[in-house]
Amino acid sequence: MAKKPKKQAGGTPATVALTAAGTPFTVHSYDHDPASPSYGEEAAEALGVPPARVFKTLVADVDGALTVAVVPVAGQLDLKALASAVGGKRATMADPAAAERTTGYVRGGISPLGQRKRLPTVLDASAWEHETICVSAGRRGLEVELAAEALRTLTSAVRAPIARA
Repeated sequence: MAKKPKKQAGGTPATVALTAAGTPFTVHSYDHDPASPSYGEEAAEALGVPPARVFKTLVADVDGALTVAVVPVAGQLDLKALASAVGGKRATMADPAAAERTTGYVRGGISPLGQRKRLPTVLDASAWEHETICVSAGRRGLEVELAAEALRTLTSAVRAPIARA
């Protein structure tokens, strides 16, 4: 019987997945303020990183299927563009409880990596404007920095312009 891989001490499913894949990444942590109105903008400010380089992970429902959208925290998700990117007709934001249950992460800490159930993923095309980007590492106050192409490869993401200012 094969042994189950051990979780790294203090690791999240996202960092475990990155390590297992041999992907170069850097973990950044900060003290999360529960009163902060925007998790992503809080992360950018706390880490001293431009908001255009910090990406939020949103879960949407595209024609009845949950789909992950990864967009800059400074922008908004264009639901019509997301639906189009995955060949769908209509997208709406997913029920938060369904997003948490399906990904295994809590809202504000949903990572595009290491999700309980792998969902179709779309990464905004602006990610390639930066050498590295930051995304949630799987809990509030924890980010991982990695190359956009590495994130696209690990999540099998579609690259598409899905964000608007």
